Amino acid sequence: MIRPTLLAAALTLAAPPVLAQSGPVSAAEVATAAEGVRAEVVAWRRDLHQHPELGLAETRTAAFVAERLRAMGIEVREGVGRTGVVGVLRGTGSGPQRVVALRADMDALPVLEATGLPFASTATGTYQGATVPVAHACGHDAHVAMLLGAAEVLSGMKDRFSGTVVFLFQPAEEGVPPGEPLGGARLMIEAGALADPKVEAIFGLHVVPGVPGTIFYRPQGFMAASDRVDIVLHGRQTHGAWPWRGVDVIAVTANVIQTINTLTARTIDPTTTPTVFTIATIDAGVRYNIIPEEATMAGTLRTFNIAQRDALVARAEAAVDHIAEAYGATADFSVRQNAALVFNDEALSAWLAPVLTEAAGEGKVNPASPPTTVAEDFSYFQGEVPGVFYHLGATPDGVDPATAAPNHSPQFDVNEAVLPVGVRAHVLSALRFLERP
Repeated sequence: MIRPTLLAAALTLAAPPVLAQSGPVSAAEVATAAEGVRAEVVAWRRDLHQHPELGLAETRTAAFVAERLRAMGIEVREGVGRTGVVGVLRGTGSGPQRVVALRADMDALPVLEATGLPFASTATGTYQGATVPVAHACGHDAHVAMLLGAAEVLSGMKDRFSGTVVFLFQPAEEGVPPGEPLGGARLMIEAGALADPKVEAIFGLHVVPGVPGTIFYRPQGFMAASDRVDIVLHGRQTHGAWPWRGVDVIAVTANVIQTINTLTARTIDPTTTPTVFTIATIDAGVRYNIIPEEATMAGTLRTFNIAQRDALVARAEAAVDHIAEAYGATADFSVRQNAALVFNDEALSAWLAPVLTEAAGEGKVNPASPPTTVAEDFSYFQGEVPGVFYHLGATPDGVDPATAAPNHSPQFDVNEAVLPVGVRAHVLSALRFLERP
């Protein structure tokens, strides 16, 4: 262990120390090295925050990542899954030759930032054919910076471990442009990101509102599967004063929304399986006194149980068809999965808890957190290899996490004091996994 006086001195270093010791790397050594890259990680995060890019357009971000990985002596593959970057670091120590992956997502959102930060984004991008403001309103800038910090720390101690660490910098976690068949995680998998070298386990994190520096997750279902639901109703246009002379898709729309809300509330046990089915957009009509011929709705379905999800989708489709038929209309009902269930491997989740405690400190890790209905395409990596995804509390100081601006809000911001915690969590997850017999 490093004595407190030496540790305090190490906190003033501007770069990670060269580790000449032998044997397993201690948590104190990792803490010292993470502190040594703190300034770089903060600077990287701010640069990335100021230059956000939408999914599959992360060209600057990918180049930024690749340049820094190469400077660390890490093997780099670019263009993996269109704009993804893979870094491969091979330990030179003796021991088991395991392979572990760490993942960060790189894309931003079509959001007009309202944080007031001196490094706030003024960037724009193209989204669904329109020019839109772009901002890192979900914290992916922090994710990239923390994983780069972990890569720098691990590259400085590669003689202290055996095996291989694969760094995955993923595009398009927030989704791809219309017409693209696959999201970022699946694009990287299809491009062989987990195959060369063959990954045995994968870990990832996400900043969210929460007590700064705390870590929380759960075994099995942690983050919901996410489906996009589209409904198109076809009626017959008529004068608003003569609804009986047409087929009123506005009335059908109202009934469809009420029925979907009721189906979810009255046919799913909320104490066992959290389920959210939301119709979020309605597009119909051009004038106040014309009942239109067509109405479209789109929404999201969040579930934790595949069988219950399939049954609810079947009931909803049947109900929509019946409602439309009752009015003389017709309906097109379609469902497309955006992300699978984030399913944390049970044994790996239990193994990880003390490792994350090394990183965050005693009392700072909750391995039995409630599930959350937000989604993540990290789930597709978990469909290929065992993995654990966890959340890192990152609410700004002095702000109640319960009322803090959530992810995807124009006001969302990351407490930069938690960045070294994320670096430590990444590093220790990799090291402790590689040390396993």
